[in-house]
Amino acid sequence: MKTKLPSQSNSHEKSSVFSAVSPATPASLPQAETLREKIGQVVQLEGMVYRVRRMSGFAFVTLRAGNQLFQCVYEREQADFPLSLLEEEAVVRLWGLVRQEPRSRAGFEILLRRCQRLSGPTSPLPASVSGKKLDLGLETLLDLRPLTLRRMEQQAIFRIQAALCQGIREFLQAHEFTEIHTPKITASGAEGGSTLFELNYFGKSAYLAQSPQCYKQAMVGVFPRVYEIGPVFRAEKHNTSRHLNEYVGVDLEMGFLNHYSQLMELETALLQSVFVRLRQLCPEELGLLGVEIPEIGQIPALSFEEAKALLARHGLNRPGSLDLEPQEEKLLCQLSAEETGCELLFVTGHPAAKRPFYAMETPERPEYTESFDLLFRGLEITTGGQRIHEYSAQVEKMERMGLNPADFSSYLAAHRHGLPPHGGLGLGLERLTARLLALPNLRQASLFPRDQQRLTP
Repeated sequence: MKTKLPSQSNSHEKSSVFSAVSPATPASLPQAETLREKIGQVVQLEGMVYRVRRMSGFAFVTLRAGNQLFQCVYEREQADFPLSLLEEEAVVRLWGLVRQEPRSRAGFEILLRRCQRLSGPTSPLPASVSGKKLDLGLETLLDLRPLTLRRMEQQAIFRIQAALCQGIREFLQAHEFTEIHTPKITASGAEGGSTLFELNYFGKSAYLAQSPQCYKQAMVGVFPRVYEIGPVFRAEKHNTSRHLNEYVGVDLEMGFLNHYSQLMELETALLQSVFVRLRQLCPEELGLLGVEIPEIGQIPALSFEEAKALLARHGLNRPGSLDLEPQEEKLLCQLSAEETGCELLFVTGHPAAKRPFYAMETPERPEYTESFDLLFRGLEITTGGQRIHEYSAQVEKMERMGLNPADFSSYLAAHRHGLPPHGGLGLGLERLTARLLALPNLRQASLFPRDQQRLTP
């Protein structure tokens, strides 16, 4: 006989021991527009004390709530709590009267009445986040990251970065890309070599993913277009302003590709759309940082050979070089901006010797590949190109490069069962953010950067 569960509608039956959680709408963060409509009313605000300026007989208290600052006024005869509760970075719940104040940027201020202190600093702050200038070196700035990120200019960097991700997702999903999430612990590397972080995986060797490359290629046999925004790990022993050992990659792969130039067209349209969306989502943050978002029309392109010839004509001649050095990338962007007015530049057809095993070689010139890089304000932000999709061609290239196809059996399984012609690209989120905001060091575009020396905070 089945046991009948008590019915909620029958008040005479015994109620269940499992109580339902009543749905509740999360409280909205206060907005200046909403508070402006409540002049003459008492409101409740929650946030953190950003700044306290003591005056004769009263104090101005700036409350940080989300990405907004609200001017409050403390007058002892109006408040039923001591001013000492409102020290910098104290977390508080405040009640106060909204009153008109034309001299305030928002057009109003809040006369404080009550305060509930929720928490606060337990020792003197090592740095003030509310001063006119955060006069700290980069290493100290990063050491104190949980505190220094509270500064409005620092917040703005990552609000803009979040908006970049939002714009990217909106564009790709509107163009029929499916978001995927691939493993970050793998049995082998997508690119191999010495840039793999090895770890012990239950007694077996495993590695942190250098890229979602192998998985996103397999997925174009499932979904014709896929993308992922996720962490990438590179054990490169660089100690420069241009490199991180963990960064966020924006990776996409596109099936039924006719030519890799389609990827360049896609990325151009992507950046055009994202930059328009950024202006809509982050006008205050862009204004605070003094950022000018570039207008993008058609992005100019040079072949690798053309780029090298142009550099030689301007005094940077490195015969036999198979890659672009940092100073070469900077000069190419400078020359392109002067001639075309565009701060971005595609460099196409890179040498096969510097591209991974999955890069498709140019049929009539196999020493070059069907690939491209995108440079932005002197820094490579994207690498992309067409991949080898035929099983026999991929095996042949692996063997030619001295690789054992048996070591790539999992990767080759997708090829063995048929893959459409495809290609893709990888865009570094921190690199895009840093170049867009003219940040001198990539670490400034990472919340908690990881490099050779930095494992905390």
